[in-house]
Amino acid sequence: MIEGHDTHPVDIERALLKDYSSDTEKRNLQLEARAHINVQTWIDQGGLTGRAFTLEGIRGIHQRFAELLPDELLWTEDPDSGERIRVKPGALRDRDVKVGRHIPVCPAALPRFLQRFEQVYSDLSKSQTIAMAAAAHHRLLWIHPFVDGNGRVTRLMSHAILLETLDTGGVWSIARGLARNVTKYKSLLANCDLPRRNSLDGRGNLSEESLVEFTRFFLQICLDQIDFMESLVQTDRLRHRLLSWAAEEVAMGALLPKSERILEALLYRGLLSRSEVPSLLGVGERQARRVVASLSKQKVLTSTSRRAPLFLAFPARLASRLMPGLFPDK
Repeated sequence: MIEGHDTHPVDIERALLKDYSSDTEKRNLQLEARAHINVQTWIDQGGLTGRAFTLEGIRGIHQRFAELLPDELLWTEDPDSGERIRVKPGALRDRDVKVGRHIPVCPAALPRFLQRFEQVYSDLSKSQTIAMAAAAHHRLLWIHPFVDGNGRVTRLMSHAILLETLDTGGVWSIARGLARNVTKYKSLLANCDLPRRNSLDGRGNLSEESLVEFTRFFLQICLDQIDFMESLVQTDRLRHRLLSWAAEEVAMGALLPKSERILEALLYRGLLSRSEVPSLLGVGERQARRVVASLSKQKVLTSTSRRAPLFLAFPARLASRLMPGLFPDK
């Protein structure tokens, strides 16, 4: 959404299942969303732990994302000359650029600025890292290390920082909140590029007042997203929604009786071994397999293999039913 690419979560889920649109533009956006999810999954699994502020980590985000993009999305255009420029995955910018009113540092200075960036933000306490996350977010965009993709890389970096510092588990993401406040987000970021107004506006070249304002906004977005996800994932409410849906599916014949017992067990336990299912349902192994198969067909169960433990899944088509407000209306 921040990049102006409006892809609905249902279409994104289709892309994850390799079910792409026949429309080239829509398909490219599906591939872009899938690339973002793959990189964020890598981050959530610890791929960037301890390296979010490093040149290696920042380049790694860009490379992993860009390598997954279709060729059509690996080109950008110089707004002044109209020249088309190919984006090289993980490669630092080798040309001067202009972003709105801001002219980032010259290419030759990028390694020095990024080294300073790592030095400043990698050696902070936990509370300092949280407080300075917004400053790091702006400063990396101000440096503008890549020809294109800087915004996405920076938001993924911020996601990694908050994931590691706050142990979020990836349940909430700063990017979602920023996307829902995109106009204010871009405006406050642009203000941070302004020179200091007077002798009371910090001691550096840039406005400290603007950075403070952006920091307040950034941290409030974090709080809003925590509150939003907490309101969605309230166990009792989710249990009621999940079991009500299952009861209706059983009544219509889409699920087999006692299916809700598996869903309730998974909701509280996280995973369930297949050997436990017969005793949980009070049926034989063959009937237990049939119940599991019917739930899997509805895509509310998932597993890494036919013998691996079972996990709950939340398909996009049930989002409005199980977690109202999570996704925008189609």
